[in-house]
Amino acid sequence: MNYEQTLTRLCVLSGPSGFEESVAKAAAELLRPLVDEVYTTRLGSVVGARRCGRENAQKLLLDAHLDEIGLIVTGHEEGFLRFAPLGGVDPRMLPDREVVLLTDPPVHGVVACLPPHVQTADDMDKSLPIKDLYIDVGLSQEEAERRIPIGTPATYRGGCAPLGENLLRGKALDDRAGFAVLLDVLERLKDTPLDVDLYVLGSTQEETHTTGAVTAAYEIAPRMCVAVDVTHGDSPDASKHETFKLGGGPVIGVGPNCSASMSGRMKAVAKQIELPVQIEVMSGSSGTNAWPIQVSREGVATAVLSIPERYMHTPLEVVSMRDLEDTARLLAAFVRAIKEGTR
Repeated sequence: MNYEQTLTRLCVLSGPSGFEESVAKAAAELLRPLVDEVYTTRLGSVVGARRCGRENAQKLLLDAHLDEIGLIVTGHEEGFLRFAPLGGVDPRMLPDREVVLLTDPPVHGVVACLPPHVQTADDMDKSLPIKDLYIDVGLSQEEAERRIPIGTPATYRGGCAPLGENLLRGKALDDRAGFAVLLDVLERLKDTPLDVDLYVLGSTQEETHTTGAVTAAYEIAPRMCVAVDVTHGDSPDASKHETFKLGGGPVIGVGPNCSASMSGRMKAVAKQIELPVQIEVMSGSSGTNAWPIQVSREGVATAVLSIPERYMHTPLEVVSMRDLEDTARLLAAFVRAIKEGTR
């Protein structure tokens, strides 16, 4: 798997929650050579199915979400745009940030900000709430209303590029890095007979209400699920007890949202293949799609497998390619180890 190439293709696309069409189309194209069937759900999630050939085989679901945080236009004021967040947008990241508005063709804008020369001391010590910010699109009021109607979504402008020797930086690595890992897993399993029907889900709307995963899991009705997402990576200003080392290996979740059998099996497989892992205690909701999937239908045995990521929900998130490769290696071995009758 060429992670830089795959993530460059995925991260340059804009797909905020509820508006993931372009990303879903690219995800389907990447899935198609690796599975028996690809389809799109009613809520826009992409599903790839690889069947083992046995009748009534157990179903294993691997999930990573395709959507990203974003903005949505709520009004016009002298040609500037008012907006609201889609998902967990950090207001500190917004001033002077370039954004892409999803019109046809797209319009670029800049989140307006006062230069330091005209700010008071109090202004410089605080971040403005989103309700007080505007997007400058360089248009008159009439043109802005005509070209960018209320309800138009937007994302940070960006893509994906190398950082140093083994890192990648870019927008929407949460969680397109996870989806790239699932593609790598399928490549690693290409010539391997399986004892389960394997479903790969590129889910929508995780950053808002997890509705893409909720509905897809209900339709697929898996026995087991592994949600692949990101978790907080280490940096000098972050707590050592709440973050995980980039390059330190995949992170296995442990807690009520993670079935003990699934987490235990994941740790056992990691030990068997001599792959270093990190452990994250999740005392309540994992904050991933595993939370709603776990209670789909009669219940689903879930695991959470995370990739350490710096600067989550910012325009420049950072992950380690070594972690991506090791996460794929662990997950592929985990899938191989599941035999008929596994619970």
